[in-house]
Amino acid sequence: MPKPLLHVLLGLSLLAGCKKAELAPSYLADRAAVVAGSAATPTQQAAKPDEKRAEPVDQTSGEAFRQLANNPWVDATKDHLSTFAADVDTASYTLARRMLREGGMPVAAGVRPEEFVNYFTYTFPAPSAGTPFAVVMDAAPSPLSPGRHILRVGVSTKAKSLAERKPAHLVFLVDVSGSMNAPDKLGLAKQALRILTNNLGEHDTVALVTYAGSSRVILQPTGIGARDRILAAIDDLQSGGSTAMASGIDLAYQQAMAGLTPDAISRVIVLSDGDANVGAHTHDEIVSLIAGRAKEGVTLSTIGFGMGNYKDARMEQLADRGNGNNFYIDSELAAKRVFQEQLGSTLEVVAKDVKLQVDFDRAMVSRYRLVGYENRDVADNAFRDDRVDAGEVGAGHQVTALYEVELTAVGKDAADQHVPLGAVRIRHKEPRGETATEAAFPMIGGPAKTFASASDDLRFAFAVAAFADVLRGGTDAEHWSLAEIRDLAKAAAGDDPDRAELVGLIEAAMKTSGRTASR
Repeated sequence: MPKPLLHVLLGLSLLAGCKKAELAPSYLADRAAVVAGSAATPTQQAAKPDEKRAEPVDQTSGEAFRQLANNPWVDATKDHLSTFAADVDTASYTLARRMLREGGMPVAAGVRPEEFVNYFTYTFPAPSAGTPFAVVMDAAPSPLSPGRHILRVGVSTKAKSLAERKPAHLVFLVDVSGSMNAPDKLGLAKQALRILTNNLGEHDTVALVTYAGSSRVILQPTGIGARDRILAAIDDLQSGGSTAMASGIDLAYQQAMAGLTPDAISRVIVLSDGDANVGAHTHDEIVSLIAGRAKEGVTLSTIGFGMGNYKDARMEQLADRGNGNNFYIDSELAAKRVFQEQLGSTLEVVAKDVKLQVDFDRAMVSRYRLVGYENRDVADNAFRDDRVDAGEVGAGHQVTALYEVELTAVGKDAADQHVPLGAVRIRHKEPRGETATEAAFPMIGGPAKTFASASDDLRFAFAVAAFADVLRGGTDAEHWSLAEIRDLAKAAAGDDPDRAELVGLIEAAMKTSGRTASR
């Protein structure tokens, strides 16, 4: 098929798939085009304001990303509800960090603002009575778009100590194909597994399955009491052959299902570059298998490694369907963050099919746009449909969303009177439940009078979201200054090393792209 015709057909399918009404996230995930990115600057890959989708990027490298149109502005008089699934993944930020550190620019299609924002931690109150969630809603005038406000909606759960966490029965599914033969791939994956193994408790078990041209069980489920045996099996891993991911997933689930019990965590952890080129099953069959096992209680997380042929789109979708997390590991420090510092939230789900619905006060808000969460969109009328799959939240996880909003004339007059802009509802199921419960949280008070007087968390979260919006070529961010965004982040970073790192990444983007001031 000629390439121009193929691009037209892909565009039409995206146009049909990206409309909000009546479409669940699973449909969007299935129909979104998978594209490969180049090192083009954000403005070269930016979507036009009136486009419902973006054209596929020319495939000049081995990386593959999904191209989705940015969320549009919504007239609150026509639709005052904004509904989306929770997302706690952070792979997009870590992958962008690696690209920036290596002197390149992130691929626009791979920049998901929510994963940038949710990489960082923020301060939350204790969870409310009768719900696992704590909620923060605050707002302030935008420092980058005069006449607009920023609204932050944050949700968190309580962290659990090792003693409080349920026993974990883990299956490490390791890609040992030839494409993984690199220090930053299999070498780093082995380091990550050692860190994870050394942080597991006495009631946890580990099984090890590998896949390349064929799949095999390297280690049957083994208790942490035999830690040396587990570590020796990890050390012996070697790469070579093609990539039969499907058969590896089959075999890993066999191991996981054998130890499935209601009072324990059962999870498959896939470590791969996502480059699956040989297998008996189609991609749709793999996704269907993973979704089915998730309903039975076995979750799946994907841990990505390497560059040159990284399949971001595949890794993200597998984790979404597996009710797990999607991380990208670019260093030993990143492995420690996922498998040591945040192990409890990485492993144990405390709420599944979590949906958030922000209800804007139409007397106060004229229109709004959600920054990110394009692949987590949920139809408003599906909020209370418990058959619709949504996101999973672990112990100690935080979910933060940022909106740009424009106030009505009444809202502008009341801006100094501490009048709320809306409320948020959260709907979720217990980890093994099928019936959801719902809680509503009103916004307490109205916007801060100035951006400078808003909380450090709101100011920093907005700087993160703004940086991501610029990197992905967001239409509303095309005139924003990276220098100003850097200054916003720096002013709210405090002594947090993660926040200081973001300031450095913004400066790297300024140097690489040559974009310092608005234009």
